[in-house]
Amino acid sequence: MNNRHYNIYFHTHTVSGIVISVVLFVIFFAGSFSFFRDEIINWERSESTAITKEIQLDYNDALQHLDKKYVLNGRNITISKPSVENRVAIYMEGTKDTLAPKKQQAGEFFYLDNKNYKTYTYQESYSLGELLYRLHFLAQIPYPAGYYLAGFTALFFLFAIITGVLLHWNKIVSNFYMFRPKEKLKTLWTDAHTALGMIGLPFQFVYAVTGAFFMIKLLIVAPAVMALYKGDQDKLYKELEYIDPDYKFENKKLADPFNINELVAKTKKNWTDFEITRVFIQNYGDANMHVLVEGELLNHKKFTGIGKVVYRIADGKEIAKKDPVLHTSYLDVVKNVLYRIHFGDYGGYALKIVSFILGIITCFVIISGVMIWLVARQKNNMPEKKRRFNNAVVRIYLAICLSMYPITALAFIGSKIFYPLSQSNLYALYFGGWLILTIFFIIKKNDAFTNKFSLISGSILGFLIPVTNGIVSGDWFWNSFMQNKFQIVFIDVFWIFLAAISLYTAYHLKPKKTN
Repeated sequence: MNNRHYNIYFHTHTVSGIVISVVLFVIFFAGSFSFFRDEIINWERSESTAITKEIQLDYNDALQHLDKKYVLNGRNITISKPSVENRVAIYMEGTKDTLAPKKQQAGEFFYLDNKNYKTYTYQESYSLGELLYRLHFLAQIPYPAGYYLAGFTALFFLFAIITGVLLHWNKIVSNFYMFRPKEKLKTLWTDAHTALGMIGLPFQFVYAVTGAFFMIKLLIVAPAVMALYKGDQDKLYKELEYIDPDYKFENKKLADPFNINELVAKTKKNWTDFEITRVFIQNYGDANMHVLVEGELLNHKKFTGIGKVVYRIADGKEIAKKDPVLHTSYLDVVKNVLYRIHFGDYGGYALKIVSFILGIITCFVIISGVMIWLVARQKNNMPEKKRRFNNAVVRIYLAICLSMYPITALAFIGSKIFYPLSQSNLYALYFGGWLILTIFFIIKKNDAFTNKFSLISGSILGFLIPVTNGIVSGDWFWNSFMQNKFQIVFIDVFWIFLAAISLYTAYHLKPKKTN
């Protein structure tokens, strides 16, 4: 590689990496915990449920309860299961009956407990698992700014990955095996950055591509909407199968009774190892009522196998059917594969744990890249004012990033002690505590202290998480294990291991003097 190309790749890699470093760290740190979103939600609520994507619900009984409270006649109702928990998501459009009271013409969204049919608003159902999940794509920043910031960060990360590979291409194998901890500080950080970067390269590339696609896909498809669909966005979404077929509301009462449970059971019998993940009811109680039952095959059966059946309730006929075994379209593969590889929901706990480890490794790669940038600019010939500025920049970076660990552990304890914490209180605990700790580290002006304090305090709080759970809820992890509450056991044991590793790391850190 000639010097010109090397310099282009080097500066592109450095600039793109430094610009996005803090945001990228937040995305990967929160995203690593998001692999266990379902477990965190159930741990927080002291609940355990069947580990399946299938909706666990008596549809007939649930709809009768909802009809008494909301009056369902003429509504379109979507029942789905966003995560593995005891609650299902219910979205009801306003009734199509124009003579109905205004209250019935308003839409509703809430969560429904599948056992006692108690309803919860989104705010009431908000949890630490949801906070961390949404933080990993910056959803707390008002839409669409947060989404676009996360998307363009992923895009710049992709540039950093590609240019980093090109930089090390000629010595990619030899550099991977090279680690010199006794050499000068810049060499140590460079070796760690290169080796760990190569270990997590496939993981990082996948998440850079899929993250950019999910967050800025509206910008990607915007030219297509304008050129091919003449600005008709609904037509595009319909062809991409994001919009269900619409059936006319006849405003006539359905003559015969209907049984949603039977339709769901009938759909399941069509295919072996098929799980129902969504039920969409159109024109509830109307003569032209239709029910769409949708699901997917188990991962070991077929990686992408989405099937659905549409029933016309008046005569019980199937008017549309999509076979997940024989009729998997290219569109299904593209949409589902990107989703699956991003969320890592197809390989069980083994894949989740590996993905978490790779996510934390990526966080270290980001930090080491920032440290390389700092050490390279601490030369004697550089003006003192500029050196102090560089130090201040990195101090702020490290304060923001490293304080996430103890604050996340503290949020677990707080969410358990004060359960149920409202969304606003959870925000105050997490983001308020994060801000206070960040300011403390910035004022302290000691990067080694920031690193060690974050690891040790996070470890202590991590060990207290299963203790807090045991005291507050009585779910000591050995009792939960005997009662087959695996999701609760997993979070407690997970934190014990994580706290032990970070404590071991903290006590084996030795400050290295810069040259």
